[in-house]
Parts: sequence; C-alpha cells; structure tokens
Amino acid sequence: MTVYFIGAGPGDPELMTLKGHRILQQCPVVLYAGSLIPREVLESVEGKAEQIIDTASLDLEQIMALILEAQRNGQDVARLQCGDPSLYGAIGEQIRRLQQAGIDYEVIPGVSAVAASAAYLKKELTLSGVSQTVIMTRYEGKTPFPERERLPQLAQSGATLAIHLGVTRIHKIVEELIPHYGEDCPVAVCYRTSWPDQDKVTGTLKDIVAQVRDKGFTRTALILVGPVLDCDDFNESYLYAKDQPHIYRPRVKPETPRSVKRD
Repeated sequence: MTVYFIGAGPGDPELMTLKGHRILQQCPVVLYAGSLIPREVLESVEGKAEQIIDTASLDLEQIMALILEAQRNGQDVARLQCGDPSLYGAIGEQIRRLQQAGIDYEVIPGVSAVAASAAYLKKELTLSGVSQTVIMTRYEGKTPFPERERLPQLAQSGATLAIHLGVTRIHKIVEELIPHYGEDCPVAVCYRTSWPDQDKVTGTLKDIVAQVRDKGFTRTALILVGPVLDCDDFNESYLYAKDQPHIYRPRVKPETPRSVKRD
C-alpha cells in the first residue's frame, strides 16, 4: 500500500502532470481538498475509484484515519494537493505520520501557482540585468516566522517576490515593501489562477490596494512584486546569443584563407 501525494496543479485539470494523472487512475481511494481543488480534476475517476473523499472539513487525524483504513484494506491512496505539494502543501506533518505508521509514500510534483500565474500574466519572472531571483514566501499570520524571513528582510534583496496567502493583508504588505521597491514598482495579484473564474489586477505598490479591494479578492490569490512585471529595458540572455558559444553550440572558427600558389 502506498500513499501518493499528487500535485493537482493550480486548478485547470489539464495542468496535472501525465504521471500524476496516471497514478490517480490506479488508486481506489482518492482524498482531495474541495476548497482548493475543483471537482473537474476528478472527472476521469468518477465512478471508477471506490472512494472519492473531500477532506476540506477534516482535520489531520481524521485524514490519517482514512489512510489507515485504506492500509488495512490494502488500497493505494491518491492524496491530491493543489499546486505543487512541496510548496505550502502541509505534507510534512502527513509524511511524519506515515513514517511513524510504516506506510510507503511518494511525492509527485505539480504546476505551482507561481508558474501558472506567470503564464497567465504572460511574463518571465527572471530577466537578465533586472532580477535573477524569485523569492516565494507568505505573509506572516498564524504561522510563526524567523526574523530573517520577515518581508522587510526579504525585500532588501530587490528580487521578484511571490507572496502566498497574504491578499487580506495587502495594505500591510504594501507598507513594508514601498521603502525597498518604491511606490512605482509593478505588482500583479492573480486570483484563482487557471480556474474558470480566474481574475487578476495589475498596477503598482501605490494603487494595488484599491484595485484589490474593488475586485473583492479575499482568498486564493497570489501577489507578485518586482520590476520584471513591467520592464522593456533588460539585457538579452546569453542563452541564444550568436557570439556566446556553449557545449551545444560551439564557436565556429573562421576559415583560414588558403594561400594562392603562383606559377
């Protein structure tokens, strides 16, 4: 018996990986959080899986009870996680309990909200000469933060920021970022990216709070901050540069002119 933590992606059923989809088809027991994963993701196993259980209202011990029941029945479990399981997926405590119970598990990665939101915005988050670093974080709330990871400390880097679980405190986020990024720094807030009702607002640190409040975004939103979101003045990457050879595209030496033999 194995528990598979499957990254279900940000919402669009087609953004689950092929491996995740294949494993999902093989599991008789499917656990998913209906508040974060649309039921459409499960259409391919409706009427096929023996149990499909929405765990949104269950606590960790209740979820573990379902897994232990599956273990007694010798059934594999697909534990669907929104986005990528390794990012704010709360799989650490589940894994710890599986290890204590001697239950095998596997983690299958998924498309994160950061990747999906960048695609939604049609933006690259790492532009040469502008920002080569993306910091994924969340705003401090119930979860305690080390001092070095609080937003003002992270903001000193000037990197592109992807802030999860913070839209209800966006006014505080803006207050903490303006001293480091300036009022004119571009911001995008992506709501329920890749869901049928996805939405977004773009602006600057100066005006983004009003835009978010006008939209009424209160949850399931990602905040992206950084000059890369609205920048035409950047260096082109060396990746495809004609004068930058690499192992797959070595520099071609010009031919040495042949000497002409005279009679």
